[in-house]
Amino acid sequence: MAQDSAGTVKESERGKHSATDIDVDTQPFVSVLTPVYNGGKFLRECIESVLNQNYENWEYVLVNNRSTDDSLAIMREYVAQDDRIRIHNNEEFLPQMENLNHAFRQISPKSKYCKVVHADDWLFPECLSQMVKVAEEYPSVGIVSSYRLVNNKVDLDGLPYSSNFNSGKEIARKYLLYGHSQFGSPSSLLIKSDLIREREKFYEESHLASDTGACLELLKESDFGFVHDILTFSRRHDESMSNTKCQESFAFIHAKLFSQLDYGSFFLNEKEQQKSFSRILNKYYILLARNLVQQRSLEEFKRQKEVLEKLGLNFEGMRFLKKLIRELFQQLFRYFGLEFKKVSNK
Repeated sequence: MAQDSAGTVKESERGKHSATDIDVDTQPFVSVLTPVYNGGKFLRECIESVLNQNYENWEYVLVNNRSTDDSLAIMREYVAQDDRIRIHNNEEFLPQMENLNHAFRQISPKSKYCKVVHADDWLFPECLSQMVKVAEEYPSVGIVSSYRLVNNKVDLDGLPYSSNFNSGKEIARKYLLYGHSQFGSPSSLLIKSDLIREREKFYEESHLASDTGACLELLKESDFGFVHDILTFSRRHDESMSNTKCQESFAFIHAKLFSQLDYGSFFLNEKEQQKSFSRILNKYYILLARNLVQQRSLEEFKRQKEVLEKLGLNFEGMRFLKKLIRELFQQLFRYFGLEFKKVSNK
């Protein structure tokens, strides 16, 4: 068995024929990718949504990250039914961001586009066909998104309805300046496969929630497509990454700090960059103070403070003290039934 750069042995299971043998002349070939770790609860719904696509020229790679539930058994059921589906079993468990990068290395060399759908999410039947249509219409587009249903709410709105094409630089600027994002999660996007193959690591592995940074990286050289229709579903539940590790570790605000430092100078002028970075850093200090007041954990405080060291930033004691006093007063006001606007950790 061959070994890849993630240090795991490639062990594959597939249906009767290799997905790379599919004729790609009539429709661009799409690699659909689902990383799975103990995702059995929602996995059938996810897989069925891929099988129900009105687009036919795809392979479906299920990357099993050493699941201990019934995920692998479910995958094998579907492999037996459709030879476009194959399983890649990791030999060892990989951390989340490392596993996502490892999963990208399993896509077919023939695929023109890659569509990720996480195991607790699913796709509407026209997802692949509509996203591929936009990508084919605009060759400079490297990422395609759409409206997204998150449980029972629709988001990722805000772009002009009249066009499916958006300047990549303008989309990046809107995110860095105002926090307006049409990226959603990896399940929301179709990406040109060549842009993935060009990079040894598509996602930054040093922190969670680095998918937005990956999008900004692609928008340095490509444009952004958008389908004005609801094409993806993302599930928010107690066990989802966005409700657990990302929230607990302040991953979203950390990722915004990384993005401002890594891409602010490329997409913004100096004045814009300073203003945007100051806004995000101010939010970080509010959350740092709130965490200390509410959790009363010095260990957690030190762990969050280490994020600044990783970014090469000095801890501003006076700035933190002001936010700490602010949080203490807010806690006192809440005691008397008064409530102030809450700062989110996203």
